[in-house]
Amino acid sequence: MSAPAPSPLAVVEAAPLPRQEEVLTDAALAFVAELHRRFTPRRDELLARRAERRAEIARTSTLDFLPETAAVRADDSWRVAPAPAALNDRRVEITGPTDRKMTINALNSGAKVWLADFEDASAPTWENVVLGQVNLIDAYTRNIDFTDPKSGKSYALKPAEELATVVMRPRGWHLEERHLTFEGRPVPGALVDFGLYFFHNAKRLIELGKGPYFYLPKTESHLEARLWNDIFVYAQDYVGIPQGTVRATVLIETITAAYEMEEILYELRDHAAGLNAGRWDYLFSIVKNFRDGGAKFVLPDRNAVTMTAPFMRAYTELLVRTCHKRGAHAIGGMAAFIPSRKDAEVNKVAFEKVKADKDREAGDGFDGSWVAHPDLVPIAMASFDAVLGDKPNQKDRLREDVSVAPGDLIAIDSLDAKPTYDGLRNAVQVGTRYIEAWLRGLGAVAIFNLMEDAATAEISRSQIWQWINAGVVFENGEKATPELARKVAAEELAAIREEIGEEAFAAGQWQQAHDLLLHVSLDADYADFLTLPAYERLIG
Repeated sequence: MSAPAPSPLAVVEAAPLPRQEEVLTDAALAFVAELHRRFTPRRDELLARRAERRAEIARTSTLDFLPETAAVRADDSWRVAPAPAALNDRRVEITGPTDRKMTINALNSGAKVWLADFEDASAPTWENVVLGQVNLIDAYTRNIDFTDPKSGKSYALKPAEELATVVMRPRGWHLEERHLTFEGRPVPGALVDFGLYFFHNAKRLIELGKGPYFYLPKTESHLEARLWNDIFVYAQDYVGIPQGTVRATVLIETITAAYEMEEILYELRDHAAGLNAGRWDYLFSIVKNFRDGGAKFVLPDRNAVTMTAPFMRAYTELLVRTCHKRGAHAIGGMAAFIPSRKDAEVNKVAFEKVKADKDREAGDGFDGSWVAHPDLVPIAMASFDAVLGDKPNQKDRLREDVSVAPGDLIAIDSLDAKPTYDGLRNAVQVGTRYIEAWLRGLGAVAIFNLMEDAATAEISRSQIWQWINAGVVFENGEKATPELARKVAAEELAAIREEIGEEAFAAGQWQQAHDLLLHVSLDADYADFLTLPAYERLIG
């Protein structure tokens, strides 16, 4: 007798959305349910393993390359699968959420790739989760347009050959989707985002000459990459497309993953497209994992930790060498500047910084890099054009001159910079403003001319926590204490109220954001992810 069919997913506590029936079809939900049944137990085991590894780091205050996978690193014969044509040239990638206007603007931006983000640039309201899927389906069927209700300006897609290739980023393994349950428990957000997108679009993308391509966030080990690979194998068989059609680029944005780059590529080798070097989540991961490690692991102000810091150089150069050794793309970090429509001088200074950053990445051997705004696409493009010329990438630059020892990746004390009082105030300002927008359903937020996402809030609250627990004394003689953090937070909240006015303040989530920032910054029990308690407060 055959096993009974799995019970369908239940949609709970969700107001009906326009066109949700196009995404939440019985067939699509059956696929997500099967992913959940087969793979969530392993997801749960890997989350438990994260906690065990973090406890080991707390005990030893060190990390090393894994002895048990030495043979994988030593074997020079293996390579990842060749890049498909649509992903061979990635010299500029634009990032952003999947709202309707952003979908059109990103595809039209002139970038080679759009990272369509269901993760850090998207607050996971049910509306964002479902309508983001609708927008991508509409983009692929060319049924998408948008008219801005404020300006009256209309947006429509350019010809197909001018559009960016989409690489979709699902949520990380730690987040649940409370609106979809299976036998009484929530389905992991990663499986919801991946499953709905893959089911509806995999075959359609192949017909368009592209494919289902993914960015994998928050990966902490090669075993987590192995889980994704097994999901890809199962999913391709399920919908009946050839094995190897999926391509995945892994964000190396945790300190533990930085010690397993080759192993991560190896696990995904039939589906791997490359690795990406981020900054804020990477620094957040260092604080999170080495928060018991004493003064030598205390980071200075986040803006003082540039990609030229010695331990960040070790990370990025190892990433380029690892990728090119294995035939994978190495993708650089984010240029987050949002151009000012009012201040040409601010733009001039910022554009020069962006150019210097992208020149450095292209010179170091990266094959492409990220920008947050369409106006930055030509700047980044020029930096990579100057190095690449007509070549699609520079994977032939093997960077065999690079040699990184285990300790180089965590040599935080090689930096001269120290935490400052202004750094504390900035962390409070940015953290409060970002969390308030996130609680209203906005995941990508322009703050002080920078496009910020959840990683910004994570590093902001982590630095407040670290400086207090390390007893940092600032240059003005004040010591980082819970009382000082509360005082600064109260001052910033009052300044925001004065800046935006009483009516706008009352209509927002400002007090809730202030309270949540202090909760995750001052609680002795450091929260693994800010978005976990924030999700409990998220409207929608």
